[in-house]
Amino acid sequence: VEKREIPMYYMKITAYADELLSALDDLPDWPEQVKLMQKNWIGRSEGVEISFPFDFSSIGHEGVLKVFTTRADTLMGATYVAVAAEHPLATQAAASNPALAEFIEECKRGGVAEADIATMEKKGMPTGLKVRHPLTGEPLEVWVANYVLMGYGEGAVMAVPAHDERDFAFATKYELPIRMVVGSEAYADTVAPWQDAYAGYGRLLNSGKYDGLDFQRAVDAIAADLAAKGLGAKRVQYRLRDWGISRQRYWGCPIPMIHCADCGDVAVPDEQLPVVLPENVELTGRGSPLARIPAFYECSCPSCGKPAKRETDTMDTFVESSWYFLRYACADNKDAMVDARVDYWAPVDQYIGGIEHAILHLLYSRFFTRAMRDCGLVKVSEPFSALLTQGMVVAETYYRNLDGGKKQWINPADVAIERDDKGRIVAAKLESDDLPVVIGGTEKMSKSKNNGVDPQFLVDQYGADTARLFIIFASAPDQQLEWSDSGVEGASRFLRRVWNYGHGFTTGTRTALPAERMLAAGALPAAAADVRREIHTHLKQASYDFGKHQFNTVVSAAMKILNALEKAQKELAPTDAAAHAEVAEEGFSILLRLLSPITPHICHALWQDCGFGADILGASWPEVSEAALKQDEVELMLQVNGKLRGSIKVAADASKADIEAAALANEAAQKFMDGKPAKKVVVVPGRLVNIVA
Repeated sequence: VEKREIPMYYMKITAYADELLSALDDLPDWPEQVKLMQKNWIGRSEGVEISFPFDFSSIGHEGVLKVFTTRADTLMGATYVAVAAEHPLATQAAASNPALAEFIEECKRGGVAEADIATMEKKGMPTGLKVRHPLTGEPLEVWVANYVLMGYGEGAVMAVPAHDERDFAFATKYELPIRMVVGSEAYADTVAPWQDAYAGYGRLLNSGKYDGLDFQRAVDAIAADLAAKGLGAKRVQYRLRDWGISRQRYWGCPIPMIHCADCGDVAVPDEQLPVVLPENVELTGRGSPLARIPAFYECSCPSCGKPAKRETDTMDTFVESSWYFLRYACADNKDAMVDARVDYWAPVDQYIGGIEHAILHLLYSRFFTRAMRDCGLVKVSEPFSALLTQGMVVAETYYRNLDGGKKQWINPADVAIERDDKGRIVAAKLESDDLPVVIGGTEKMSKSKNNGVDPQFLVDQYGADTARLFIIFASAPDQQLEWSDSGVEGASRFLRRVWNYGHGFTTGTRTALPAERMLAAGALPAAAADVRREIHTHLKQASYDFGKHQFNTVVSAAMKILNALEKAQKELAPTDAAAHAEVAEEGFSILLRLLSPITPHICHALWQDCGFGADILGASWPEVSEAALKQDEVELMLQVNGKLRGSIKVAADASKADIEAAALANEAAQKFMDGKPAKKVVVVPGRLVNIVA
């Protein structure tokens, strides 16, 4: 692999870096993890740009080597400078140094990802060139180092080995000077092996006039002195780089530019848009297929009419995905990207996507929306008001080792497993040959690991509602979901209970409904009112959770409502069939409406069978009755010296004094107080009373 400079088109996302960063604070309904990832990707750094004057005797001409650093306080500890392989000084030195030229080519073949740079062996070569320290005039060697990237900053770093881990490793390897300039109680000198404390902050030493200054005072003083000499100034730098959108492939929107020998680069006129991809294309996997189709790229210059060449690069597909959602508002407009209708619909109220899009698609969309805003196309700045990043579905993996280090991945459905008493998988065999397979652990479902589950199999065996219920209940939408066959069976059992309860309601319970409803008159007996209160308590929590996209706890609330209904059927129905029927009618209609977005098919059928209406999808969302939540009496746990000794019932509006009196009069409390007076009584409203004796 060889790294080459390829001419391309860019979008100037860096012009929006500060706005993209600061506006993250105005997105309360975005996950904090996504906002943090974007913040780190934008990478705002406050530091000092420092110019190291060229040493004329070694370089042969005037100039400066610019570096940016967030640790200007360590400038007096700089003992050499390092430049990227593509830096002009490296190129100059390599012209007369074959060994250096060979090393530079080796660097160019290396990786450019920061993760690769962090873990690779630090290598370098001296150039024979020198620069001058901007404050002392001391000559510093210029090295080419493989850990310096041309694409970041100025492609050069000032090396302070005593207080930077990469510089320390490099200086130790090549026996370069290491000068400690930041004091600390954690160490007396910066000697091998490296300690994280070396990179910490402290007061300066071995720094001349700056000795004794802390970090901020040192930065301010050094920056002021550099500015006075015209060799530096404070500035803000961003890690974010402009967005290169050129791609040498067929699949993508053609970049609408024409290259003319006389006029230069000319935009395709509006009346000639869109530039349409040819269909007679040969895809070889080598280079741009459009560059091999003269009928596509041969054209006339729109300005002078002379023969010209159409751009054969296509746009990064992230360009289209950065604004497609705005196009939905006016998809029928054939004359413009968007029209005034987008101002009504934008921004998107709720956007759902994977966390893997946090720093590409989502950041590009935020930038592109602002660019469209500044072009007068839209009025909004943010594309998405609320964001939900769904978690991954994971499952067990199994495989067998093949020749050549390859693996044969086996679907979990074809494996018989053995578990220990704690439910952990301890052995696995392929069912077809009864021979062992390797347990690969839990990983994201994927074709490559063959650990997916066929949804059609689940639908055939359990029905679509069961599959939906399990997926929703097994995990919060933004969390990882671990697939479990037993969990699917549990979801099926719950839905059978719902069905059986609905059948019982239609064939028996409903017949006991009174002509004059007690519920409407507010005359429910206490036992029925207690059941109704429990149902509406769960409904209140479920409605809140729906708004927060916590659908798993909505299912949990539905399960609790069913438990309450089944309990009432056993305990209330035999003593008061009419009151039970009223509570069951309201409670079951609430349950079905709660579950209908999750399990629509069974809920629709039961809704009709129970006589609640023709179509549950047209039913209103159940409303919480504040009257149902009111309690005349509450039960409080009773503790003596912090230990549970029973409970007491008091009026819901009882005063603290009344609660204390009831607690002290309780027989169980008196027994465990053993005749001792109460030192104090602690009342936790709505929960408990603790007597300290």
